[in-house]
Amino acid sequence: MRHSWSMNIASLDLAPYWMPFTHNRYFKQRPKLIASAEGAYFTLTDGRRVFDCLSGLWCTPLGHSHARIVGAIQRQVSQLDYSPAFQMSHAGAFELAARIARLAPEGMNRVFFTNSGSESVDTALKIAIAYHRIRGETNRTRLIGREMGYHGVGIGGISVGGLPNNRAMFTSMLVPGIDHIPHTYNASKMRFSRGQPTWGAHLADELQKLVEKHGPDTIAAVIVEPMQGSAGVIVPPRGYLERLRSICTQHGILLIFDEVITGFGRVGANFGSQRLGVTPDLITFAKAITNGVVPFGGVIARQAIHDAFMTGPPHAIELFHGYTYSGHPMACAAGIATLDAMEETGAIARSAALEPVLEEAMHSLRGEPHVADIRNFGLAAAVDLTPREGQPGLRALEAFERGLDAGLLLRFTGDTLAVGPPFIASPDEIREMARLIRGVLHDIK
Repeated sequence: MRHSWSMNIASLDLAPYWMPFTHNRYFKQRPKLIASAEGAYFTLTDGRRVFDCLSGLWCTPLGHSHARIVGAIQRQVSQLDYSPAFQMSHAGAFELAARIARLAPEGMNRVFFTNSGSESVDTALKIAIAYHRIRGETNRTRLIGREMGYHGVGIGGISVGGLPNNRAMFTSMLVPGIDHIPHTYNASKMRFSRGQPTWGAHLADELQKLVEKHGPDTIAAVIVEPMQGSAGVIVPPRGYLERLRSICTQHGILLIFDEVITGFGRVGANFGSQRLGVTPDLITFAKAITNGVVPFGGVIARQAIHDAFMTGPPHAIELFHGYTYSGHPMACAAGIATLDAMEETGAIARSAALEPVLEEAMHSLRGEPHVADIRNFGLAAAVDLTPREGQPGLRALEAFERGLDAGLLLRFTGDTLAVGPPFIASPDEIREMARLIRGVLHDIK
């Protein structure tokens, strides 16, 4: 018998579960639980039906309870629920890797599977360090991230990441030998930008300064998000990524794009690197590859990077790295079904077609109460709210609460509201989302 989660919250013991990235004390005084999901909507246990403004956490572009994906998982669990990941595998892992390689930028055709974006980042960093070591460049151990960057919560990821709150409690654990180039957001130059800002390409030259400071033969890799999602949809200036690519190529530094959010259609192309015309050496992915249904992720590498490891006796392990659940059969079945559904429905083209709809809808909020900035790129946008004096973050939290009453599940970080609706959303649903946000802005103090 299927268990119903539409139960009275009062009957639940909320204390044992330590929730991630959540104000636990506040939440447990005002709990909000999801009972079910279908299409672009969640239904809460109290019966409220809310529009999924951020596709889960950037991970369900095809909407919830997608029949093709549900069916693929049901069939897979009845046939092969688990396959050892070491010295054995299964057909689905190879099929999915080949599909991803065909979608990736030209020359990037080797895929290593993980279980999350965080694991993907740490895997990419390890590959970068090991690649230089194999080639005899053992001094190349330095890694460079970017301010305000989010690369998951592994030790490697928070070390190269640049969000202060994610690092503050763990400074003694951070990987040594890491620098950060400046972030690219400047409110005075970029407020209310539509798409890529025209100012800021010169900020990439800060990488050249670090090369000159440390010596080019000490730097293994640079990691950036093509579009910074978790920091609040920070869009790269025109020419900025091209300049980073040029500096890395000149000095033999690997360029890693963290595409955990931008991969598989969020910016109107398979990957952000293709939309932006800049090809890195390694790409991390997760989230949308399984439509968020099964945890999964991976790293896509240039063939030359992969081939550098393929030395020594053929019976020897080339890379001592991996996970019990790498290429899990359930995740691979979900991934293959997700890519099938995206292809058959033209989901990525639909994402691109909805971009101008989202842009117009969100920028129509300019001039509304508390709005300090609006920016967008692909099917993603952010609204910065002016902080309440002495209470940073409280205004966005209030907007989140009022949003639920209005029929919206909004995502907020600090005083920024972020939206990234599912690709299946209609233009009218996106316009209605903006209309309801307008009402929320008028309701909050």
